[in-house]
Amino acid sequence: MDKVSFIGLWDIYRGLLTPTQQEITDLYFNLDLTLSEIAEEKGITRQGVSECLKTCKKQLEEYEERLHIYKKLQDISLRVSLKATEINVWAEEFKSSHPEFSTEVNNLTDILNKDN
Repeated sequence: MDKVSFIGLWDIYRGLLTPTQQEITDLYFNLDLTLSEIAEEKGITRQGVSECLKTCKKQLEEYEERLHIYKKLQDISLRVSLKATEINVWAEEFKSSHPEFSTEVNNLTDILNKDN
C-alpha cells in the first residue's frame, strides 16, 4: 500500500484504531517522524513502532476490503470531476452561441469550480 492510499484509508477508518495506533500512525504518516523518533517519544522500541504500523496497515486494508468506503469515495470523486468537465465544456459552447449570457454563465461556472 502506498502512502497516499494509506492516508486515504486512515482518514476514513482511523476511528476504528486504538488511540495509541492513531497516534503512532499520525506521527509516522502525517508528521513524517522516523521509527526511531516515534519510539523515543512513546517510550517503546523501534521494532514496536514498526509492528504497530504493520498491524494498522493490515487492519485498515481489512476494513476497506469489507466496507469499500474508500473505493466508493474515489468513484464518486471521479464522477463529480467528469461531470464538472462536461458542464464546463457545455458552458463554453453556450457562451459562444449566446454571448449575451456570458456573465451569468461565468458566475455559474465560478461557483461550480470554486471547490475544484
